[in-house]
Amino acid sequence: MTDKIVLSGLLPEEICEKLQITPAFRAKQIFLWISKGVDSFEKMTNLDKSTLEKLSQKALIFSSRVSSILKDPDGTIKLQITLQDDRAVETVLLTDSSGRKTACVSCQAGCAMKCAFCQTGTLGLGRNLTAGEIVEEFLFLEKQAGKLDNIVFMGMGEPLQNLKAIQKAVQILSHKQGRALSTRRITISTCGIVQGIYDLADSGETMRLALSLTTANPVLREKLMPVTKTNPLTELKKALQYYIQKTGKRVTLEAALLAGENTSKEDAKLLIDFATGLDVYINLIPWNPVPTLPFSTPSHTECERFMTILRQANLNVNLRTRRGTKIGGACGQLGRSKVDS
Repeated sequence: MTDKIVLSGLLPEEICEKLQITPAFRAKQIFLWISKGVDSFEKMTNLDKSTLEKLSQKALIFSSRVSSILKDPDGTIKLQITLQDDRAVETVLLTDSSGRKTACVSCQAGCAMKCAFCQTGTLGLGRNLTAGEIVEEFLFLEKQAGKLDNIVFMGMGEPLQNLKAIQKAVQILSHKQGRALSTRRITISTCGIVQGIYDLADSGETMRLALSLTTANPVLREKLMPVTKTNPLTELKKALQYYIQKTGKRVTLEAALLAGENTSKEDAKLLIDFATGLDVYINLIPWNPVPTLPFSTPSHTECERFMTILRQANLNVNLRTRRGTKIGGACGQLGRSKVDS
């Protein structure tokens, strides 16, 4: 640990204030350099000598470091990042068929939600990430893959339990004098924290919302996703209705399909009932294998059958293409330490 000021989590005016930078435009220059992923003060070529000396004595650009880089043949890249306190998180670059690049970013070291089908849920919660650590994940991915198009908070952790840090990270990444990422290209996911959805709706943020629903069967969902005990489906639907009405935005429902668990006609009917009256887009995600967990990936036929029932109810549904499974970088796999051969 260090008592130096970490710059990655600061806005230009905060850099100016905390380091007593004069003239003030120097802080804007520093902020812009950081947004470009510059990792040493010496590379900030337009700064004067006295400013560089002050930065070297009192500040760090990043507090974390990339400790491992894994690449899947499908183009997915996973970074393991070591934090200042030696905890580790993972962040993933996903590239779709049209070439769009998306950063799948973590917001916590570990996760407290204990979703039964998720590797990260087996780790327990270490701690929340700081805004700076979240920004660093994104910038580290850009260093590997060039300019990214989107960011999704769907990595390790429950985003709505660290919303303030995420909002600060978004403020930094979307700042017009820095990276200038459009907030319309940012999606925040939740396993179903009802109050957090209301808070997000009332915050004025333009980020999009995705709900990891998995099943609309209340008994099965409570078994698979313990968060349901204190955030029941009836209240969750009310929160989504409020969010949609308040923001005017469509919500994405994500469903991890588990063979023989949540893919029956009755499961489809319950999902249709839940989606009725909501402006939603549904992503079906065949479960990505985690060797230590007692589930199986459904066959393509099983997935197609389930999707057909939903489409017959005039729902907008997509069957997600699996990416990053060979490096433990797919949905639900983060936290794995071994790489498939």
